[in-house]
Amino acid sequence: MTERRRSKFLYDFSHDVPAMGGTAILVLFVLAALFAPLLAPHNPYDLTQVNMGDSLIPPAWYSGGTSSFFLGTDDRGRDILSTILFGLRTSLLVASGVVLLSGGVGVTLGLLAGYYGGKLDAVVMRLADTLFSFSSTLIAFLMLGLFKQRGVVMVIVAIAVVDWVRYARTMRGSVLELKREIYIVAAKATGCSDARILLKHLLPNALAPVSVVVAVDMAVVIMIEATLSFLGVGVPLTEPSLGMMIAIGKNYVYAGMWWMVLFPGAAMVLIVMSINLFADWLREELNPKISRRD
Repeated sequence: MTERRRSKFLYDFSHDVPAMGGTAILVLFVLAALFAPLLAPHNPYDLTQVNMGDSLIPPAWYSGGTSSFFLGTDDRGRDILSTILFGLRTSLLVASGVVLLSGGVGVTLGLLAGYYGGKLDAVVMRLADTLFSFSSTLIAFLMLGLFKQRGVVMVIVAIAVVDWVRYARTMRGSVLELKREIYIVAAKATGCSDARILLKHLLPNALAPVSVVVAVDMAVVIMIEATLSFLGVGVPLTEPSLGMMIAIGKNYVYAGMWWMVLFPGAAMVLIVMSINLFADWLREELNPKISRRD
């Protein structure tokens, strides 16, 4: 990125209030997740710190609440605030893992399919079209049920089985446009190898649209992971998860224990909203055909 382009990038970002607000919220959530062991008042998954006698305590400002559990406790006596902080780590870990795995596979396949075309392009795109016609959540649900294993790694793999498609389609579209450019034609004419053209000329220039997909995909994967955990096929009970917190809390909503659903649900909404605000700005910034907000 040139100095002039970098300056424009930062200038546009600093003058977009929603993007800055979303990014600030996202940074706070990421820092809270990274330093959860230090920030959390309790370790909700340390059995020596969990007492069933502390179960279903309301928030501190509510009748019967205590300052020791600011946002209250769940049915197992775990501190809601601490569980949310640890749950954010799981959400961001799964989202990052899926983006790296599916992004690596999708970008590679899209790059090769767009450049070489022919049978390779036909096979990759037909496979992508077939997978894209199904719900990512449904495929991940079936994958996890098929292997009968639970854990962060399995959730990442199950979601990535379909998720690579959006990266492959985006990269392929960018490559089809770029390979007709004069500098690509000139590189071929001068005898540059395919590997050099792919890695030095096409890949760096085709990554801008993919960066938007990454931003949007982070929010999508967080929601899918929460949905899988809510349905009981995501991370195991020994792993913190916002979706699992909501699944447990829904059983107590009608009994008046609203805090078990409200607070983890609010945390999920905020983190997804913050990612979408940044992704929306990035999409407008990298696409000159879209008019920027006043």
